[in-house]
Amino acid sequence: MARIGIIGLGNMGSGMAAKLAGAGHDVRAFDVSDGALARAVAAGCTAGASAAAVGDDVEAVVTMLPAGTHVEQVYRDSLVGRVAPDTLLIDCSTIDVATALRVAELAAKAGLPAVDAPVSGGIAAAAAGTLTFMVGGTREAFDRAQPVLATMGKSVIRAGAAGAGQAAKMCNNMILGATMIATCEAFALAERLGLDAQAFYDIASVSSGQSWSMTSYCPVPGVGPVTPADKGYDGGFAAALMLKDLRLAMAAAGDCGATTPMGSRAAELYEAFVAAGHGGRDFSGIIETLRP
Repeated sequence: MARIGIIGLGNMGSGMAAKLAGAGHDVRAFDVSDGALARAVAAGCTAGASAAAVGDDVEAVVTMLPAGTHVEQVYRDSLVGRVAPDTLLIDCSTIDVATALRVAELAAKAGLPAVDAPVSGGIAAAAAGTLTFMVGGTREAFDRAQPVLATMGKSVIRAGAAGAGQAAKMCNNMILGATMIATCEAFALAERLGLDAQAFYDIASVSSGQSWSMTSYCPVPGVGPVTPADKGYDGGFAAALMLKDLRLAMAAAGDCGATTPMGSRAAELYEAFVAAGHGGRDFSGIIETLRP
């Protein structure tokens, strides 16, 4: 088994750390939250005294941090120039492509293999070890990262060179944000037209309107599999995180001159939803703003 450091033990990172430790890896963990660190220790990890300390004498370091500024700071201050030569760096945070490229360059100049490997699947998938990893980096770095990531996920896919993982993540989540709103609109319209929600689900879920937002994450309670809708839109994927991903996608679209009218409108709607105080609710809760 490998010696692995992990920095960032939030809702996603804590589940990932627990899966690594549960698979028998020697996991050294760090988070600025004492409570998060204590939960990681209870799951079988060893507490690190600092972000830099978890990189000592390990074969790989996984980072799962809130934003690009945090990733770049940790790479500059705690990892690059300190970890042993050839230590593999795996960043699973969702950040902008420009920052992903900068930290990849920092690692490359120090002779450290590195990949950007953002995830899809949410908190439940992190705990269950069924995440999807979208990976950017060299083939050699990907081959080294693959068995580590496979411990935490069901799918590990190389998207291309450095930064490609982040590009894939933002494009994927732009689809998710837009299709969730369309799904919510359809259910709200069906309700106004007098259709039973279950009957509409039974039809749309096996017709051309089918999508992940419809059949795996239905925004209507009591319809389809159990989702955050059945728990008052508590838990799941926070609307604030969806907004973060849509902002990243819109910024990238602006940088490369892409036209994204549906993504732009989804971002506007989630901006309003979060501004109204719903940032901590599941993103499917936006259906409540689409009903009269």
